[in-house]
Amino acid sequence: MFDVSKSALKRIVEVSKKNKKKFFRISIDGGGCQGFSYKFDFDDKISENDKVLDYNEVKILIDSTSLGFINDAKLDFVEDMIGSYFKVSNPKATSTCGCGISFSV
Repeated sequence: MFDVSKSALKRIVEVSKKNKKKFFRISIDGGGCQGFSYKFDFDDKISENDKVLDYNEVKILIDSTSLGFINDAKLDFVEDMIGSYFKVSNPKATSTCGCGISFSV
């Protein structure tokens, strides 16, 4: 369905301790240079249409509309020469922008 790497889970735990919210939310917004963009945030509440992915210390929320765009994708946390960031490997994306935040289907 949606896979999360160990490095992404580790980073979510680190950041969630600082902002004290219970859940990590992944959603898709319209916009960006390719039509859609990934959005990462923290939340305190589960909505009626949320899918809850439970990874022990981390609970990830994805609303049903967004899940349709990222089903079968993988979230990773990357640290390289240009910085550190969450990266989504999405087999449904037909193209992505250079920074990897926006995509088209």
